[in-house]
This record gives sequence, C-alpha cells and structure tokens, in this order.
Amino acid sequence: MERRVVITGLGAITPLGNNVIDFWNGIKEGRCGIDEIKSFDTTNFKVKLAAEVKNYNEEDYFDKKEAKRLDEFSKYAIIAAREAWNDSGLDKEKENMERVGVILGSGIGGIQTIEEEQNKCFQKGPDRVSPMYIPMAISNMATGNVAIDIGAKGESIAMISACATGTHCIGESYRMIKHGYQDIVLAGGTEASVTPLSIAGFSNIKALSKSEDKTRASIPFDKERNGFVMGEGAGIVLLEDLEHAKARGAKIYAEIVGYGATSDAYHITSPAPNGEGGARAMKLAMQEAGITGKDITYINAHGTSTHLNDLCETQAIKTALGEDEAKKVMVSSTKGHTGHLLGAAGGIEAIVCSKAIEEGFVPATINYKVPDEECDLDIVPNEGRKVEVKYAMSNSLGFGGHNSTILLKKYED
Repeated sequence: MERRVVITGLGAITPLGNNVIDFWNGIKEGRCGIDEIKSFDTTNFKVKLAAEVKNYNEEDYFDKKEAKRLDEFSKYAIIAAREAWNDSGLDKEKENMERVGVILGSGIGGIQTIEEEQNKCFQKGPDRVSPMYIPMAISNMATGNVAIDIGAKGESIAMISACATGTHCIGESYRMIKHGYQDIVLAGGTEASVTPLSIAGFSNIKALSKSEDKTRASIPFDKERNGFVMGEGAGIVLLEDLEHAKARGAKIYAEIVGYGATSDAYHITSPAPNGEGGARAMKLAMQEAGITGKDITYINAHGTSTHLNDLCETQAIKTALGEDEAKKVMVSSTKGHTGHLLGAAGGIEAIVCSKAIEEGFVPATINYKVPDEECDLDIVPNEGRKVEVKYAMSNSLGFGGHNSTILLKKYED
C-alpha cells in the first residue's frame, strides 16, 4: 500500500539568515541577500557580487578539530540537518534509526578544499596535500557527514544533478517513503561555491550577472536580466510517513503529493526549446497528485535571471498548465532574495513552499522593474501576497538537461 508523505521538519542556512525563521522573515520582508563578495579579493574578477552566508561563526556549531575536517558545504548541510531534526521533534532514543535515511546533494561539492589543496600541491609540493583532502572534497560527504552526525543508518545517498539536485533529492526521498523503504528521510541540498575558481568558471561561460548594483543583478523575469548571482548555504526538509508522524503528534507543514523528473536530452547548458522537458516534469507531478493546473495556487519558479531559463520556464508553465490557467497562477522566483544556490536551491525553495502553505503567504519576485512581454505570467512583482495556498509547486532545472518538480499540498487529515 502506498503511504502518504509529509514534511515535519525544516532547516536552513542561507544568505538571508542562518536558520529557517530568519530566512523566511527575509523572504516575507523582501530583503535581498546579495552583496559584494567578502570571502576573496575580486579585483581581477568581472563578477563582484554574490549571496554569501553572513554573520556565521563555525565555532558556534563545531569544535575546532571537527571544523578543520569539514569543507564548508558539509558544515552547511550539518547545520541545516540538525535544525530540521530538532524542528521535527524526533527523539533518536525512540526511533529505529535503521529506518531513517539521508538523501542530500551538492552541485559542486567541496570546491573550496579542492582549490586550497591544489594550491598547496603546486606551490609546496604533493607531500603537503592534506590527507583529509579527499574525504573533505568529494560530493557525497555532506550526506555521509549528516548521517554520522544524526545517527541515521538507513539509505544514505548523494544525488548530483546540478541546479536540480535539491529537488531531485526531495522527490526521490518522497518516493522512498511512499513505497515503504524508509519511514523518515532528511532531504535537500547544500552548496559552498562562492570561491575564485567557481566564480571565474561560471563567469566565463557567461552565466553570471556582471552588474555591480545588488538590486539589479538577480532580477528574474525582468527584461534586463543578464545572468544569475551565485549563492551559498543549505536547505533540508525532514520527510516522514504520515502515520508515523500522526502517531507521535508531529507538527505537519505540508504534504508532498507529486513529483516529476525528466531529461531534456538536448544540450549541456541550454534548456530544450520551449521548455518542453520542464513542462513534462510539471505534468508528471500533477498527474501523480491527481490535479490540474487550475488547482495550483503558487509556483516557486526556478527563475534564475538568465535570458533562456526564464523564457523557457515561462513557456513550460504555459504548456503544463494550459495558457489560461498559467495566467491565473502566481509564479515567483525567490532568487532575487537569495541568489542561486545551485544544488541547494531546491532545498531552500521547498522550505519557501512549505512556509507559504503554512502561513498563507506568497513571496514576491523582488527588484523587478522592466516587464518582458515574453515572460508574461503573474510573477508577484515586488510585493508578496497574503492568500491561502492549497497547492504549491517548486521547479528546479539543471545544466545537463535535468528537470525536477515537486508538488506540495496543505495537509488535510
């Protein structure tokens, strides 16, 4: 028998705040977490802005020995996972931890460690490379470190699908619980890619905005959009079998009712024409949930602020929902607030959808000024709206043609 799956815990560390409350308040207030890059000297770089985690002291979370053995992307994952676990009210002493899984991903992994150890290798010789280099840098280690920290002994998997990673992790976790393989799964994404090599690489494929005005750099659906802004952090949701959650009296933020995942099979960086792959992912999620476009209140768009993404996603939404319903649904991108967290984007955006359902608030697409006739949906410009949200959809699209969509519903017994 298929089981119902609910979200009972949320955890985040983001450019808007280092916990879910501060992050969500930043979203509601329309704050922008983008600023000049502080973590390295950008004198010779064309890109000057990013959305970095702020006011973060790792010693508040880790002892010095532990901190030295973890890349930043693993630290962010552990911080968010601890918050999600604590928020859920679960007690390790009362749970069968062999039925608790972890599915997390990162688009890039430990690139900070890779850069530092490469410099050591070439400047000081190969013997100076840290023996912790590999276990700090490889992309699965956020998952492994969270499982160790929490004590989760169920399925522990790292999924990597570029900017679709976080949503893929949540969707596959949903399936895992739905079909009875696990009772609880920590799912989402983490990223710490505001580094010299990462910024240079994304800049040189012309993916990043070179604007030095933080209010005009990440501007999804705006006609003057010219690239995304790199963000960092982690977003993790705790998914749970409904009957397990009810038995312990858990607070339920939302129910996951649909998931769609497709491949464009088209191009390494460009979305398929008319967003047809993304449209299929949305249709699959709606089909699993047994709903149509008219039932959806809100879509948290991938909305990266690149010309092709926002255009193709607009077309995809029209294809999936139908022209008439697409014009009625509220579609916003919160990447104006947070920048683009790559593999962690789907994690923090699932939290946005959960809170939108819980509080009846649809966030705005901030810093919007110049309408684009090709992106003619209701993008909730600049001001969020108080409105009951029954169904919320979250889209994530990644380099390589990866498309993922999850569909959340207001919980009803």
